[in-house]
Amino acid sequence: MSKTIAICNQKGGVGKTTTAVNLAACFAVFEKKTLLIDIDPQANTSQSVGINETQEEDIYEALVLTENPEEATIERLSQIIKPAAPECKLELLNILPSSPGLAKLEIELVNAMNRERRLQRLIKAVEVNYEYIIIDAPPSLNLLTINTLTAANSVVIPVQCEYFSLQGVAELLNTIKLVQNNLNTDLKIDGALLTMYDSRNSLSRLVAEEVRKNFPGKVFNTVIPRNVKLAEAPSHGKPILLYDIQSAGSQAYMKFAEEILEIANG
Repeated sequence: MSKTIAICNQKGGVGKTTTAVNLAACFAVFEKKTLLIDIDPQANTSQSVGINETQEEDIYEALVLTENPEEATIERLSQIIKPAAPECKLELLNILPSSPGLAKLEIELVNAMNRERRLQRLIKAVEVNYEYIIIDAPPSLNLLTINTLTAANSVVIPVQCEYFSLQGVAELLNTIKLVQNNLNTDLKIDGALLTMYDSRNSLSRLVAEEVRKNFPGKVFNTVIPRNVKLAEAPSHGKPILLYDIQSAGSQAYMKFAEEILEIANG
């Protein structure tokens, strides 16, 4: 049975997409068949694995298909799911790409039946092909984010080591609680992941301490450092493992992936 993990934070710029891309890439390197779903209209996740051109069909068409479950078959949806770009060289990583056109789906879903469960239907149709499904949610609270949390088994919350981060986490936890109470009673929080950590910066240390104090036992041991190579990798259409495997960012994401696997197998 596959496990679906949402990478989610209502605040932008916290390392959400970086985490989704690199966690999925690490799983593929660890020989886990992995699907990376980009449900953010900015499509940065798609670009980070080398898909820079708008596809004929993307997640917008896939979610439209799920209005009628009989049309959203594994055969049909598999035509929309793409392998990572050749430069990624990760045979076990597939991606369901996004594009700015996804933004119009929110308007179309406002009065739709089962509007919160479109992504859940999609995943149920294709999950037999994957061990792990990673969803990069939009950096806002909207129907696409609600779809993400409704479809997921668990949530990872990236937390940037800066002052306003805790406020964003508190808002997200309220949203998660609403989803747990009304749409997905099985949704679990895997934990908070500290990102963009600078050990030379006293503010980073203070924020990390505050996060651990506020969420005891729910903060990953792995801390993602502020790292130039991590920032450069997306412009080359590669996860950090393929851009610079020796970098501090690459080593950190491999350790983080191992932590997630321990949780999944525990």
